[in-house]
Amino acid sequence: MANVLRPALSLMVLMTLITGVAYPLAVTGIAQAVFPQQANGSLVRDSAGQVKGSALIAQDFTGDDWFHPRPSAGAFATVSSSASNLAPSNPALATRVKDSAAQLAVPDQGPVPMAMLTTSGSGLDPHLPPEAIRYQLVRVAAARHLPVQTVEQLVEKHIEQPLVGPPVVNVLLLNQALAQLQ
Repeated sequence: MANVLRPALSLMVLMTLITGVAYPLAVTGIAQAVFPQQANGSLVRDSAGQVKGSALIAQDFTGDDWFHPRPSAGAFATVSSSASNLAPSNPALATRVKDSAAQLAVPDQGPVPMAMLTTSGSGLDPHLPPEAIRYQLVRVAAARHLPVQTVEQLVEKHIEQPLVGPPVVNVLLLNQALAQLQ
């Protein structure tokens, strides 16, 4: 029995040290050396060095003077991040979308972009399509007493082209740049 138990326990301890200690330390060390910004959460800081959020997680912005992100099924809480799981046939989803569309509608600008009415799969997506950002331009410029062209130029500077997929704008980074305008 000892002939079988001793090698089994030795192998278990060895594999625990390799996979539970050595490998995580190696991966963490490489990540810190090669990608320190990403390894530490892609934190966004203001001019004073204060952490304002993460470029990877949406934040709720309220008020007419900010660009608003897409809705969050989990109220922008990272612990409860998830999709709403409401089917297209669910009356609660239809009601929420109608209410949001009525609240966000801008006269003479056409329908509200779908990205501003629907949640992302994680509920925390920090990006919006440029069309959804442009839909908010007039409201933000008026609330900040800025020319629309100035805000539009700021938006154009913040359009990102990911490796895969359509262009997007990170709402947190755009709002941070907007705050620095004044």
